[in-house]
Amino acid sequence: MVYVLLAEGFEEIEAISVIDILRRGGVEVVTVSIGTSLFVHGAHHIKVEADTVIKEIELDAGVKAVVLPGGMPGTTHLDESKDVDRLLHEAVKKELLVAAVCAAPLVLGKRGFLKGKRATCYPGFEDYLKGAVLSENRVEHDGRFITSRGAGTAAYFAFEILKVLKNEAIAEKVRTSMIYGD
Repeated sequence: MVYVLLAEGFEEIEAISVIDILRRGGVEVVTVSIGTSLFVHGAHHIKVEADTVIKEIELDAGVKAVVLPGGMPGTTHLDESKDVDRLLHEAVKKELLVAAVCAAPLVLGKRGFLKGKRATCYPGFEDYLKGAVLSENRVEHDGRFITSRGAGTAAYFAFEILKVLKNEAIAEKVRTSMIYGD
């Protein structure tokens, strides 16, 4: 199971692409509002109903990954949330896959999780990736962390997550079925 965290002001394409591609690949995805309401508004005023709220979840044995979509002010809300902070520290301790796209890698960088890791982010947020080996690649996968640059790289980000959680053949099958080019 994968938790996709949704904060007010999240970048819709980054969240929905991940949810859709992972589900097409047979991965159970649970959308998690980091607030108290199941309804979360994206940066472009698309209202999404999450499956649950963050106070109701645990990182039990079935959870394999936590995904942070970017967007503004969604990333700021993720960064300021004590519940997100607790969840991320627990995920890192349990060696789960942690993935962040666009501005959201700053949440990982500010906590020191990316120190010595190859990482990428939306241009202008590099200073927050403390100690990371910065890249301008669409997607970087280093150890238990996957980072990506933004809305335009969201599908590549999702395919990389799928490849790690399932395998390359399944990721390629989903990509091909979607006629998603390189």
